[in-house]
Amino acid sequence: MMKPILLLSTCLALLAPGEKLTHGMSPTELAKIAPAVEGLIQEDKLVGASVLVIRHGKTVYFEQFGQRDREQNLPMEADTLFRIYSMTKGPASALALMLCEEGTLSLDDPVSHYLPSFSEQTVTIEEGETDPARRATTVRDLLRHTSGFGPGNSPQYREQGVRNPQATLSEMSEKLGPLPLAAHPGEQWVYSFSSDVLAAVIASAAGKSFPELLQERVLTPLGMSNTFYQVPPDKASRLSTLYRNKEGVLEPSDQAETSNFLKDPAFKGGGSGLVSTIKDYAKFLQMISNNGVYQGERYLRADTVELMRTNQLPRAIPCIGIGQNQKRHGIGFGLGFSVKYLYDDRWDAAAPVGEYGWGGAASTHYWLSPSHDLIVVTMEQTMPYTPLLETTLKPIIYQAIKE
Repeated sequence: MMKPILLLSTCLALLAPGEKLTHGMSPTELAKIAPAVEGLIQEDKLVGASVLVIRHGKTVYFEQFGQRDREQNLPMEADTLFRIYSMTKGPASALALMLCEEGTLSLDDPVSHYLPSFSEQTVTIEEGETDPARRATTVRDLLRHTSGFGPGNSPQYREQGVRNPQATLSEMSEKLGPLPLAAHPGEQWVYSFSSDVLAAVIASAAGKSFPELLQERVLTPLGMSNTFYQVPPDKASRLSTLYRNKEGVLEPSDQAETSNFLKDPAFKGGGSGLVSTIKDYAKFLQMISNNGVYQGERYLRADTVELMRTNQLPRAIPCIGIGQNQKRHGIGFGLGFSVKYLYDDRWDAAAPVGEYGWGGAASTHYWLSPSHDLIVVTMEQTMPYTPLLETTLKPIIYQAIKE
């Protein structure tokens, strides 16, 4: 395991002779982003991308590359719309914590307090056998993904129709609640339905639909007018086509002009589903980065934001991982974001301790470093998920920080 000496050398890297910094970052180093992204496009690793870097609350880099629709020869633009999938989880988590601050929710409330179908939880011990859960799944568990649910693609969930996209949020919760858990709550980190159940809890506690609350409390106040579950007709032309990597070739998977995201979905959850622009999503991240304040308005207390971006997992869960064998060494999870709480070069070696963020299934990414007062968002539309753009650009961006 390496010690994080790379980060020290990054911050002390020499300036080019006569170079003027932009909010403490080197324009010469930032200029290396363009050839790096363009190289990936030339290698057919992605079709197009948008990259945004914010330092000390100011935009220091914002550029678009390639195409949003290769077949129609449409360029990637500043206001291109992206399917952000699991990047929906951040705003959903913030909304839940707003309700906690107000007393509408409590972190240690059992989920069954709001959703009765989650009463009398059991845990699968071996096939066909269950034991009572040692304790109930709580709101805190939903936020940090220690709810006890199995992976979303588990056979029992498919057989019971839990993942039915035609079901409503309430219907999904009713089907999921009585099913045996895969682990005792609080004992394993598993990426599953936690954020969707959280959305159902929010709706039940507040007595209003989750999409309405998200719009009223987060999207509208932050000025996120280009973030929605259904792309409006007058903005449809800005939606990027989704590409899927099939044996090394990127092929259209969900074309913009016929996308399901142009239709009103039955399921509007907290785990995925939103479409957004890179600048819109950055408004939410700026609020988080600024300890809950955006443009003079407070949305969350600073101590609440700290819970989102510091590791909240018990010691018995040393790191997170998606899939049966993956271990993201040194990475924990807060009440909303993954967090690098311990330096370990086996995962994301370029990231400093304290960095937090997440991403989406179409290879969208964001990361924030409090020690550098830095926000980075990268958008593309590539499936299956790949961290390639993030891992390519992260060392370049940190190297650009000079003071």
